[in-house]
Amino acid sequence: MIQNIILTQQQIQQITKRIAYQIYETFVDETEIVIAGIANSGYVFAQKISDEVSKISNIKVVLGKVEINKQNPLQEIKTDLLKTDYENKAIVLVDDVMNSGATLVYGVKYFLEVPLKKFKTAVLIDRSHKKYPVKADFKGISLSTSSLEHIQVVFSDTEEYAYLS
Repeated sequence: MIQNIILTQQQIQQITKRIAYQIYETFVDETEIVIAGIANSGYVFAQKISDEVSKISNIKVVLGKVEINKQNPLQEIKTDLLKTDYENKAIVLVDDVMNSGATLVYGVKYFLEVPLKKFKTAVLIDRSHKKYPVKADFKGISLSTSSLEHIQVVFSDTEEYAYLS
């Protein structure tokens, strides 16, 4: 299987900073925001964004993890924060790759049950294979690929990159 690197560690870091600034500009009037990452790589990406927002602003960032069973998304969605922790807050739901939009749609559905102040989405890579009417408000790159190709984002202790196979 051939791996074509589409984002290097440096590019991911630049994208993370850019998205952090976009989030700051969008939520400049807020004192607190929630950045909720979809487990696993989406949560790691959310952590990176959260760290950058904290460096560039005085906004208090609450980091949350959202667990969605991607094989059976109708199963109960779990988060490490209580629903009351999200109430009347500004939220950014983060994932690493948006393929069909299904994962983000189910994530959005969970948050529809909570009264929110503002809701936005962020992804590192948007593949443009949408089946659902969901968009990323903040995105690293848009990439047109065939449905047979697979994008993987690697976040490890020593390296981070994204590849197409």
